[in-house]
Amino acid sequence: MMNKAFVKETDNDDDDAEALALAQAIPAGAKNYITPAGYKAIKDELLQLIDVDRPEVVKVVHWAASNGDRSENGDYIYGKRRLREIDRRIRFLTKRMDSAFVVDPSVHHGNDQVFFGATVTYLNKAGEEHTVTIVGVDELDPLRGKISWVSPVARALTKAREGDLITLQTPLGTDELEILSVEYPEPVTD
Repeated sequence: MMNKAFVKETDNDDDDAEALALAQAIPAGAKNYITPAGYKAIKDELLQLIDVDRPEVVKVVHWAASNGDRSENGDYIYGKRRLREIDRRIRFLTKRMDSAFVVDPSVHHGNDQVFFGATVTYLNKAGEEHTVTIVGVDELDPLRGKISWVSPVARALTKAREGDLITLQTPLGTDELEILSVEYPEPVTD
């Protein structure tokens, strides 16, 4: 068995794994839908990495390199590793922004039919009420009720209307969901 310390890290392995994981989440031939807020979040993170985080780490690495022996210099070694992580994330975010198709859900404001960007409150067969917002794969946050438009729940809800009873196939069997409300953000006026 080879010691992990002697395995060369490659930037592309992690890039490929991260891109593959997200690419698999989007159906073949489908667009990478994202809300304006999701796109802004990606852009803000990218700018933070480029304008703040990366320059700070470069300063630390430069300072650590000037201290001499780099082979046992923890600041240098950690800084170089962190720099690779930042560069990898910058490349990933840039690719995601390039492939993003921004959809403004506010165009459906006042509509009772479920489309991308809707916030839907539904009741399941067990009588549990859930509220979810259908967002892009890059905005996914199940703990905050944000589900991907490609998820089974979102696919079952899409195109249904308030008051509809829909069927959802789950690993535990069939569930029926009653749509209680459908909401969209208000249009932004400039």
